[in-house]
Amino acid sequence: MGLRLADFIVLTIYLGGVVGLGCWFFKKSRTTEGFMVAGRALPGWVVGLSIFGTFLSSISFLALPGKAYSDNWNGFVFSLSLPLAAFVATRYFIPYYRKGGAVSAYSHLEERFGGWARTYAVVCYLLTQVARTGAILYLVALALAPLTGFEVTTIIIFTGVLVTLYTLLGGIEAVIWTDCVQSVVLAGGALLCSILLFTWIPGGASEIARVAAEQSKFSLGEFGLSLAAPTFWVVLIYGLVMNLQNFGIDQSYVQRYATARSDKDAKASVWMGALIYLPVSAVFFFIGTALFVFYQLNPGLLPAGLTGDSVFPHFIVAELPAGISGLLIAAII
Repeated sequence: MGLRLADFIVLTIYLGGVVGLGCWFFKKSRTTEGFMVAGRALPGWVVGLSIFGTFLSSISFLALPGKAYSDNWNGFVFSLSLPLAAFVATRYFIPYYRKGGAVSAYSHLEERFGGWARTYAVVCYLLTQVARTGAILYLVALALAPLTGFEVTTIIIFTGVLVTLYTLLGGIEAVIWTDCVQSVVLAGGALLCSILLFTWIPGGASEIARVAAEQSKFSLGEFGLSLAAPTFWVVLIYGLVMNLQNFGIDQSYVQRYATARSDKDAKASVWMGALIYLPVSAVFFFIGTALFVFYQLNPGLLPAGLTGDSVFPHFIVAELPAGISGLLIAAII
């Protein structure tokens, strides 16, 4: 299955626009201050949408519906830990980093323990990001290759070059503003897909609820105290630890705090990113559940052997109107 002409046109225009938007900030990024922290002058809502976009990666766009389709809502418990992590971040992390004025999340390690500690932390962070970025590019390419008609290697190289281009030219401000655009498109696309599924499934919400309840699709996991299974409490604690790590020591987040024009804006950005992601992630889990019901009622529309993370991309290309699917594919890329 390849791209329709309208999808290809939208894909080309959208990607060109995003890269162009990123490159637009080239003049502002010529200084170190401009490149690394956008002059410390960005409003809180822009930084907040960027933090939301950091949570809402392409992997989330594919994996959350896939998780709900194949299993249940157990993964949503991870999102429930965000408000508590945001409280800790705004209470302790942001004042600490903003007071010191540092751009690096690891400069305090050098001040306290010496250069070796900062170097060690930075190397570990960079290795993690290389692995994470590689996984994102590869998994997205695997999902989109059969839908777009392009080879996996082509998608990886193409997307890698585009992102590197506008990041190097536009600096952190380019990253943040393109995050905003793509976050709105991805979230809007998710809402549109959920509305269409409501209308396309006979019986709408009641039928989705009935079939999903019969299959325990809305389950958040067992509430036992076992540590040998992904129970509600295990996933909640895992989410809290991971989100505290993100807010507290991840350069991707700490550098965004520094771009906000005030402490108030920085704190607002964290709350905004966390509180938007919570309902939006619920929408993605709902999409996975609704897709399960949709293809239960229409089994002939789903190719044999297609399961999990591949179901939602197939739905985007095969069922959505021409142009809309191209826009969502572009945002995923």
